Amino acid sequence: MEYTITNKNFEDEVVKSDLPVLIDFWATWCGPCRMIAPEVEALAEEYDGRIKVGKVNVDEEEELAIKYRVSSIPTLILFEHGEPVKKVVGYRTKDALADALEI
Repeated sequence: MEYTITNKNFEDEVVKSDLPVLIDFWATWCGPCRMIAPEVEALAEEYDGRIKVGKVNVDEEEELAIKYRVSSIPTLILFEHGEPVKKVVGYRTKDALADALEI
C-alpha cells in the first residue's frame, strides 16, 4: 500500500512511523517518475509490513522537496525514525531499488 505524503501528514506518517518509510518524490509530468511507479508499487507489495511506502508530489508539496534537497526526480528517500538514511535518484528496477536502499 502506498500513502500520499503531504506537509500536513508528514509527522504522523513518517516521523512517528514504527516502520522505515520509503518516499517517492515525483511529478505527474515526469516520464521517469511514471516508469518507476510500478517498480515502487511492487516494492511496496513485496515488503508490506516491513516498510511503509509513500509518494510526495513535488509540485504540490514544494516545501518537502526543498527540505530534503530533491533537485531531480524521481528521488526516493528511505527514512528511519523520521530521519533520511538513504537516497536514490533516477529510475531503477524493483530489485535495484531494494539493493540500493539495503531493504
